[in-house]
Amino acid sequence: MNILVALALTPLQDDYEPAIIDFIKKLRGSGLTVLENPLCTQVYGDYDNVMTVLKTEIKIALEAVERVLLYIKIVKPDRSDYEPHF
Repeated sequence: MNILVALALTPLQDDYEPAIIDFIKKLRGSGLTVLENPLCTQVYGDYDNVMTVLKTEIKIALEAVERVLLYIKIVKPDRSDYEPHF
């Protein structure tokens, strides 16, 4: 089953960019399809593969900063082939 997971990592500290950049780079290196936009990072793939990667990378990201918010949305199907009709 393919899914899309939209993630928005928000460290609650002054020096927040390195934590976000590191998180995104690790997701890019995972072998999954990863797309970024100004609001979130989107990860596409098989449910089991996506969740295995996210389990590890989310834990690392949360441990890297003292205070952080992480918003997660899971969408089925993955909508990777979506094209607007306007």
